[in-house]
Amino acid sequence: MSFLVRDTIGVAKRNLLRIVRTPIMLIVTAVQPALLLLLFRYVLGGAITIPGESYVDYLVPAVFVEAVLIGGMTTSIGLAEDLKSGIIDRFRSLPMARPAVLAGRTLADLSRSVLSLAIMVGLGIAVGFRFHAGIGAIVGGLLLILGFGYAFSWMYITIGLATKDPESAQIAGILPFFVLMFASNAIVPVATMPHWLRGFARNQPLSVTVSAARALLEGAPATHWLWQALAWSAAILLVFLALALGLYRNAIE
Repeated sequence: MSFLVRDTIGVAKRNLLRIVRTPIMLIVTAVQPALLLLLFRYVLGGAITIPGESYVDYLVPAVFVEAVLIGGMTTSIGLAEDLKSGIIDRFRSLPMARPAVLAGRTLADLSRSVLSLAIMVGLGIAVGFRFHAGIGAIVGGLLLILGFGYAFSWMYITIGLATKDPESAQIAGILPFFVLMFASNAIVPVATMPHWLRGFARNQPLSVTVSAARALLEGAPATHWLWQALAWSAAILLVFLALALGLYRNAIE
């Protein structure tokens, strides 16, 4: 276990240094959710009415969730690039714990998600969003969002290992994000959707997590949504962790 922790930290440092040396990666992952926020806040938001709530307070917690998911997309692309360039074969020749390659990348992505979320909190406040809860609930809501993003990073790891090609990984990584985002309560209430779509939109993982985050950040009762969000995050993490480790084992053998 000590070797796994040491090697995981080492791989995480390697990926963080790569981000520092190519800051355009960080800029792009921060700009995309910022553009979504500005688009829906100032262009489309005037056409959307949320009963009993301002649209900016409804929208911004969802954008926080979207920000960590958008940043995670680079995970699949970066891992596919590593497989194609042969760096994974070099790691295999070193005396290191094999799972550390994947764990280190997800740890680096979690660090980047923290920075992206901090930027979005500042931008959200700048466009009119306000927290309506105590510090404990606010911190809990932000930690929930980061945990959800970390669970999804293992899904992106799985996509990168399955595709083994940066271009294919980019396309495959975008699909689940757009399906979950637009068929959810992130932008508009589920009640405005067709009846056949409402069941999925209300209960899918992004909607549940967004509902829990809204409740925590607004100081509303959150228990109903919180346990579902934690269950979804745990299930996604366990399923894709197992799949990723299996694919990685096949890739290096």
